[in-house]
Amino acid sequence: YFFFQAEDGIRDAQESRGLGDVYKRQPLYTLDFEVFGKVQGVFFRKYTGIKAKELGIVGWVKNSRQNTVVGSAQGTLDKLNLFKSWLEKEGSPKSQIKKLQLRNVKKLDVLEYKAFTQRN
Repeated sequence: YFFFQAEDGIRDAQESRGLGDVYKRQPLYTLDFEVFGKVQGVFFRKYTGIKAKELGIVGWVKNSRQNTVVGSAQGTLDKLNLFKSWLEKEGSPKSQIKKLQLRNVKKLDVLEYKAFTQRN
């Protein structure tokens, strides 16, 4: 399921799946996230970085003072939906995720980051 939709609905993600559109550039999106639960001291940031790199997502992740994990992610709609699902349901092996909050979801013209990094 889609956690957000493009301005013209879900067509952005679906149109890119057709064989005729293989080389069509998919729209880019950005979002900020915060993960609540037992997410500090369980290698959550490390695994988040691994998953982001696996999906080709750029951005950053860090621990917050509120014992949550916060970050920013940028990529295509389909990859961000997979990332969102991972953040919400899987996480690191020893994490216990209670809630995922997304903010500032919007379309981008160009990626603002070159890689996915861990911040302190």
